[in-house]
Parts: sequence; structure tokens; C-alpha cells
Amino acid sequence: MFKSRVQARSLSFLRGEGAFRARPSWAYRTRGLASSMHSEQLSKTGLYDFHVEQGAKMVPFAGYSMPLSYGDVGQAASHNHVRTSAGLFDVGHMVQSNFRGKTATQFLQWLTPSSLSSLNYYTSTLSVLLNESGGIIDDTVITKHADDAFYVVTNAGRRAEDLAWFAQKLEEWNSSDRASQGKVEHEVLEGWGLLALQGPESANYLQALTSYDLRALTFGKSAFVPLEGFNLHVARGGYTGEDGFEISIPPAHTVQVAHLLSKSPVQLTGLGARDSLRLEAGMCLYGNDLDESTTPVEAGLSWVIGKDRRETADFIGAEFVLKQLMDGPPRRRVGLIVEGAPARQGAKIVAPATSEAIGSVTSGIPSPTLGKNIAMGYVQSGFHKKGTEVSVEVRGKLRPGVVTPMPFVKPRYWRG
Repeated sequence: MFKSRVQARSLSFLRGEGAFRARPSWAYRTRGLASSMHSEQLSKTGLYDFHVEQGAKMVPFAGYSMPLSYGDVGQAASHNHVRTSAGLFDVGHMVQSNFRGKTATQFLQWLTPSSLSSLNYYTSTLSVLLNESGGIIDDTVITKHADDAFYVVTNAGRRAEDLAWFAQKLEEWNSSDRASQGKVEHEVLEGWGLLALQGPESANYLQALTSYDLRALTFGKSAFVPLEGFNLHVARGGYTGEDGFEISIPPAHTVQVAHLLSKSPVQLTGLGARDSLRLEAGMCLYGNDLDESTTPVEAGLSWVIGKDRRETADFIGAEFVLKQLMDGPPRRRVGLIVEGAPARQGAKIVAPATSEAIGSVTSGIPSPTLGKNIAMGYVQSGFHKKGTEVSVEVRGKLRPGVVTPMPFVKPRYWRG
């Protein structure tokens, strides 16, 4: 799954020792998947054999067999290593695409509410694909290479829905008068690798492998960078709240680059730590915290809606989204600190004074960094303000909770 002030809230796209061995937040959404899906039904990234060789515990996730953890390194230890040093994640299950054509900017501005026309070259932004009712089909990172060329990353779990939506809308666009200045082409980078090098030591490690001055590559920027003989697309950002890079790699070189980037002090890191890191950073997981019934206003992502786009209102779902911007949404995404026990996806949020159900938890974990139970969820508007006391139903018991600003852990992006 890069930003200026507004971008810093989200870019960018599960646990292990002692108290942290409980199920990760995404596991509750996919519980039972391992028994219902055989390994031959799961897709594999180009690093599957590499992960097995490195002692990874492989689990089903978003239709792929992905590493949960490596060897005997617990989730909490892995999480903390990323916070203090550097970790390497395989995110090659994500869908990487190129959109090209003279009207590519206008096309993507129809599908999303972002201001792409004013985005600088080789700059990225978090955005959302919206349906006709303003619901989020998927969250995405869009990188502008030129006015007629964009690199777009979407979620693996939404692959079928996203690609079908792109195909449908491309056909509509290219057969309409809007494409009079040129049609738009869509290329899926099938089989390409995508690695996320994250943590405060990631820049020092990567700098030793390239002559490119990474100090010039500030958060939200990207460039083609020479790395030990490879010329790779490197974007500064990620899904952990730490400084880091996401590196796109042609299929033939993915394993070589993974070996290159996984030497000490870098540790291979799996889905376990990825989930706890992203939740501490206040970032959403599609399917847990976002879905097609959720608008960007409800999700606290109003900042992705460009000022000029609010005026032109020419994006899909604009009528519903702009109405919520004006009148306020019926519910809002909030952060929570919960006492006693970690709240998981689906846990009921209750108003203490009336015992009225006012919302539900969408993601929750014991935070390895804070030593507290943190959660994300949606509550009725009016209960969303900082410091509001609520109760959360955990294991049949109401636990005290308080609405807390996100991110829970202060991000440390490189801004130069």
C-alpha cells in the first residue's frame, strides 16, 4: 500500500511472544481459511521457495501463501526489530499496474477523488477507488511518472474486483468522447516482485548498495535507482510508520534482490509484524477497516479528496461523498485504547451511560511498542471525539476504552 502532510496519515499498504501470541487482526477475517484452502489453490509470489528456505511459516492470506514469521523469531521481537533497525517484507502479492495514455490523468481522476493533475512527477499519493455510492472498492497508491503515465499498486485481496472494475471503466472511457484526445491502456505487471525495506536503519543499508543519494529521495518520492547492477523503481514510504522503501523488481531478478536486501542487520519479516506495525501507525487493512459500504469521509480519509475535485465533483461517487463532507458522516473511524484484554474485529463498542451499541471494532492487537491494547473501529458520530469514554465487549465482558488519536505511534518518515 506516500504523502505530504495529508499523505503522512496513511501510506504509505502479525505477532509472537508471550502475551503477543494471540491471533493477528487479519486472522479473524480469514479464520478457517487454512483448512478450507489447499496449498495448490493458493497463488505464490516469486519468493515462495526463498521463504521456505529461510524457515518461514507459510499461511494463506489474500489468496496467496505468505510468510507469517521466520524460524523461532516471535512476532513481538520481529516487530521491535523493524521499529529499531530494519526489516524486509515480501509484498509481491500486491497488484502492480501501469496506466498510460494522453487522458490517463483524467481517467484516474474519474476513478478516484485525488488531485492527480497537480501531483509532481515521481510523487505518490494514497487514494481510493470509489463505487457509484461513494464506497471504497479499494485503497491504492498512485505514483505519477508523467502526465500520461502512472504506476498504481492495489491490494491482492481485491485483485479480481479491481481488475474487473478497471476493465469495465476503461471500456466505458475509451468508447466515449472523453477519450477524444487519446485512449488509456492498462498493463498489469504480472509476476513482478515488490519488497518493502522498513525501519530506521533501512536508508543506511540501502545507501551502501547504490551510488544514488537517497537523501534526495524524501517521503512520497520515487526514482529509478541503480542497486548493485539492477535499475529498480524505488519509492520512499511504506506501511509501518517507519522510514523505508518499496522496491519493484522484474520477475527474473526478484530472488537475487531479496538476497541482496536481507543481510544483517536486516531481518526477514512476515505478516505477523506487518499487521501490528501498520495498526500502531493507524493504517487501514482492506476487508477489516475499509469496504465497499464505507466512504472515505467515514474512514477519516477525507484528505485524499482534492480541493479542486470537491469543486468539479467529476469523480465516481462524488454526490454521496460531497454530501457527507457537507453534512457530516453517520459514523467515523476512531482509535481506541482498551483496558484488560485486546479487542478483536467485530467486538461491540457500547456507550457506558446507556449500554447502547454505538459501533464495532475492525482491528485490534496488544501493541508491542506501547504495551497497551490498541484497536481501530467505527462509532456513531458524536462519540468520535478524543477522550470519549466507551465500553468494548471482549470475551463476554465490557472493558473500559477511550477514543485515542491515531497514529498510536508517531511516524518517522524521512522528509529531508
